[in-house]
Amino acid sequence: MLTSTHLLKQRRFLPLFATQLFNAFNDNLFKNAMVLFVVYSVYNSEEAEAQFSAIASGLFILPFFVLSALAGQLADMRDKAMIIRWIKAAEIGIMFVGGAGLVMAWQGMLTQIAAIPLMLLALFAMGVHSTFFGPIKYAILPQHLEKDEVLAGTGLVEAGTYIAILAGTIVAGYIDVEWAALAVVLTAVAGYITSLQVPPAPPYETGQPIDRHIIRASIELVRDTMHLREVFYAILAISFFWTIGAVLFIQFPPLAKNVLMASKEVASLFLVVFSIGVAIGSVAINALLKGKVSARYAPISVLFMGAFVAAFWFVCHEWKAEVRPTELMNVGEFLTQPLAPMVLLTLLLIAISGGMFVVPLYAFLTTKCDPSRAARTVAANNIVNSGAMVMGSLIAAGLSAVGIAIVEQLLLSAAMCLISAWLGARLYQAERHALVSAQVEVR
Repeated sequence: MLTSTHLLKQRRFLPLFATQLFNAFNDNLFKNAMVLFVVYSVYNSEEAEAQFSAIASGLFILPFFVLSALAGQLADMRDKAMIIRWIKAAEIGIMFVGGAGLVMAWQGMLTQIAAIPLMLLALFAMGVHSTFFGPIKYAILPQHLEKDEVLAGTGLVEAGTYIAILAGTIVAGYIDVEWAALAVVLTAVAGYITSLQVPPAPPYETGQPIDRHIIRASIELVRDTMHLREVFYAILAISFFWTIGAVLFIQFPPLAKNVLMASKEVASLFLVVFSIGVAIGSVAINALLKGKVSARYAPISVLFMGAFVAAFWFVCHEWKAEVRPTELMNVGEFLTQPLAPMVLLTLLLIAISGGMFVVPLYAFLTTKCDPSRAARTVAANNIVNSGAMVMGSLIAAGLSAVGIAIVEQLLLSAAMCLISAWLGARLYQAERHALVSAQVEVR
């Protein structure tokens, strides 16, 4: 924590940290304001609500799959700070479009044929925005931080990101949609201002050509990255983790409404608890590992996550049997229910164990590769991640389409944690093998 506190006072870290906070806050303020409004004010069907949530998630994730190769090349071959400023300037225009969609939806103007398409277009554009920003926020850390600061910096970025997600989720659940429209534009402007203070981060190598053939560049990028065993297993483990995450996040709003009979403020509270948990897990794993990049605790962390998802499924079943309100409950009414503490506790524990699993794996991506390829390594990870997350979105949409209840889909997420644990164990074996090989070479 002392290292983290020290970093927060440094210009080499604080402006990037603040820019990422505004980025995560704005993403989640807009996305949750849109999804909660549509789920609670437009549709009145669990199937339609779950499918809309899946479509929204898929649209946001799709650019990561298509454009990450180009994003990674740009980040490694151009000044990262300059690209950040371009990205944040574009966000202002995107949020004007998204804000217009929110205002139209609030006014009931052409909701189905104009307002919702405008919001989805802005969400897709924010996916493009995040595709280009994602490789930079991790790849720039080894460039500005000392080697023993990278894990602390990564953990701090992750913890701060989820605090920002928490704030955006709270605001989306509690302010009217027209004020959310204004807030997303103002937040985009604030993010651009902080980006102006990010120190220069020039490329390690200059004059390299950029391959603009998206498909070829993506295939080559993933192939060139995956030959490193530690990076290979880190990417697979992260990707499978986010497949589980995609399914869970799609389930939350319709599950809150149709299973727990809770209002949109309670759905927002769930995401708040989840965000707090990931932030706690991000900081806790750095303390356990004492700044060392290691997958030592990855398998046990994700096994606990699977157990807590199963516990959440059990609590939801008990809730349906014992709680039968006639209308949606607000936060106060929800919290008076006997099982409410168990719902919130299981969500918190899912998030803490998930944060402890995934944070060290991101540090692998930037510390186990050539520094000149750090952004491209993160981009390769984003390609595989996004493909896995789109698959998770399609699975969730498909299960809803064939009539499998939202609550039963939780068991799939719990079972998938077993595969993540196996991948985490393989990564730790690769890590230990690399350590032994390095010791032999020194002798």
